[in-house]
Order: sequence, then structure tokens, then C-alpha cells
Amino acid sequence: MATRDKPINGLMRSLLKTRSLDLAVRLPSQLKDSLLPRLWRLRQYEPRPIAVPAWYLPAGNATTSLHFALATPSFNQGRFIGRTVRSVLDQAYPKLDYVIQDGGSHDNTLAVLHEFGDRIVVRSGPDGGQADAVNRALAHAAADIMAYLNSDDILLPGTLHYVADFFARHPGVDVVYGHRIVIDEEDREIGRWILPPHSNIAISWADWIPQETLFWRRAIWEKVGGVDPSFAFALDWDLIIRFREAGARFARLPRFLGAFRVHDKQKTIQEIGSTGDREMGRVWRRCLGYVPSKQEVTNRLIPYYVKHLVCPYGFQLGWLAY
Repeated sequence: MATRDKPINGLMRSLLKTRSLDLAVRLPSQLKDSLLPRLWRLRQYEPRPIAVPAWYLPAGNATTSLHFALATPSFNQGRFIGRTVRSVLDQAYPKLDYVIQDGGSHDNTLAVLHEFGDRIVVRSGPDGGQADAVNRALAHAAADIMAYLNSDDILLPGTLHYVADFFARHPGVDVVYGHRIVIDEEDREIGRWILPPHSNIAISWADWIPQETLFWRRAIWEKVGGVDPSFAFALDWDLIIRFREAGARFARLPRFLGAFRVHDKQKTIQEIGSTGDREMGRVWRRCLGYVPSKQEVTNRLIPYYVKHLVCPYGFQLGWLAY
């Protein structure tokens, strides 16, 4: 193992010294593919079933001392909302308040939600968009830990118990997130985002944190005042930046926590070149004082990308990703 590590470590040192990606064009194709990581690639391979290992499930004596409040903002997502809700309820976490804040859907969303009875709280009516819906759903939450899950994404089995256990053992941590599985319309796995440890510097340049894996303590949420309703696309990045500015301590957890669904009508795909660009510009101006070029963002993220060079090994290990 030591002899195999040497060329990789040498490459890391070289990349940390360079200020551009010029070196990347001279790398072997496999390393070049690693240098340009999977963090922003959605469809990475042919669809295959998600096979969650049994040890992801909580043990019978798992602690459940912390109380969760989860919100799902929803509008006309009847095609996926049932799978989203089921992924939360199937956690079988006893101390959970789960609110679906629906914007007045006119498809089958409400009919699907009705099937879950009093296991969830459903509020439906006009709202100010996704951020406003999240704020409404969490406005009166008295829970210890909070999160929101979009109406087409899912939690992976055992996530709530795992996150609760981590927060209980690390009282100084305010915000956590983990690795992501990417799924298609039929719940089949088509990609994985295995993230290096957290970097407070790198998040000024790009938002790679998988929103469906993000959890935080209620105290830091109240300190920043919730999600900024003026954002329609970059609301999670803005929230993360404001958590950081409020002094939050972050931890990237070494486990797949959620799955991000790729489909033709999702907001991420439809708005990245319009609303997305404008709102990312707002975040950059606040963090950097200006809007950087895409090349500068890439250059500045090289140290973070270098850490990601080890991710193909974690990728091969699958569920044992560190």
C-alpha cells in the first residue's frame, strides 16, 4: 500500500502548488477523471438497484434521545411525494415531527399524502415558494435537530438514528451532512457523491453539500433566522453560508445519508442557467465581494478537488465510503 500511495501523494503536492488546471490535461485519463470529481456529475453509470447494507439499519438498542423536526416543501410532486414521505416514516424514529408544507397542488399530491393519515402533518395553501414553505413548516418546531427534504428526494435507511447518535456524541457540532446517492425516476442508483472532509473556505466558492443530507441544531437555525425567502434556487447554499457566518461548527459524516433524484422537471435542471446564476452571484458577492469566473472557481477549488482524488477508492468500496 505504501508504494501505491507515493505517486498519488506526490501528485497532490504538485496540484496544491499549481494555480490552474493546466496540469490536468497532461494526466492519464483515469486521474484526470478523478481530478474533475463526481461532485457535480449526476448520471455517472447505468441504472442499478440500491442495495443498502444491513448494518445501515439501527440496532435494537439504538438511542433516540434527540427530537427531530423535518419539513418537506411540496408543489405538484404527486409522482414522487409518496416515496419521499415513506423514506422518512420507514426510519421508525419515535421522536419525529414531520410536516409537509404544500403550496396548493392541483395534481394527486394531496390524495397521496392522505394515505399516510396522522403519521404526518399536511398543510396546503398558497405560499411564497420553497423557502417560505420550509420556514412555515419549521416555524413552531420545538425539536433538537432540524432538516428539510425536497419532495422528490429520499432519506436512506437508518439516517435519523445515525445522525441523532452523532449529535448526541458531539455536542460541539452544529451542522452535519454526508455522502449522496443519485437516483433516477424509478429509484435506481445512477451515481454517488463521496465528499472529502468539510472545508469552510471552499464553500465560499461552490456549494457541493448535498441538501438532502443536511441536518442542524435548532439553536443555529434560530440564530440565523431560517431560510431567506428571497432565494428560490440557492436557498440551501445561502443557509449554509449564514450558518458559517454565525459560527457554526460543521462535520461531514462518513456515510450515505440521502438520495437526490434526477428527473426532467426538477428545479435544479430547469433553473441552473437563469435563476440559479443570478442567485449564486448574490452569494458570491456576499462572500467574495464579486462574481468570479467559472475558471477562477475551478482554480480556487483545486485543493478541495485534490482531497477528492481519494474518492474513487471510496467509490469502489461503496457503502464503506469514509
